[in-house]
Amino acid sequence: MIVLRPMHEKEFSGYLDYFIPDYAQEIASNYRLSADESLAKAKQEIATDLPDGVNTSGQVLLCLFIQQDELDSHVGYLWYKPDSATRTAFIYDFHIFNACQGQGLGKQALRAFEQMLQEQGFEHIRLRVAGDNARARHVYEAMGFGVTGFNMSKTITG
Repeated sequence: MIVLRPMHEKEFSGYLDYFIPDYAQEIASNYRLSADESLAKAKQEIATDLPDGVNTSGQVLLCLFIQQDELDSHVGYLWYKPDSATRTAFIYDFHIFNACQGQGLGKQALRAFEQMLQEQGFEHIRLRVAGDNARARHVYEAMGFGVTGFNMSKTITG
């Protein structure tokens, strides 16, 4: 069984250790920036989006755990922004640790997240997935998410 728990301050640095390099790689892959430029952009964006870490107003950071034999094993993270006015939650980041992938935990976590939101009166979950992330797209599509548009970009050079 997957349990969603608010991230503690002491866990935030571990989250950044995963998130910043992962996001920098996505930026490099999708926006054709150098590794250094991508890393700087990832650090700048996280500082802007989560200036107060786990205590940033309007943002929710969760740790995902699986309960087995009365032991909790940390298996991933979920970062989202709830919008009560539109009854929508936007997922900024969802990650199952590499060692835990392929066990159905992503789908279990998304079901638990959906149940939690539904109990709070939310009606929609939105997210953005990188075009080259086939594994994530597969999980989201299997969970009933549909494509609502495409992000496109072009680098303009002088």
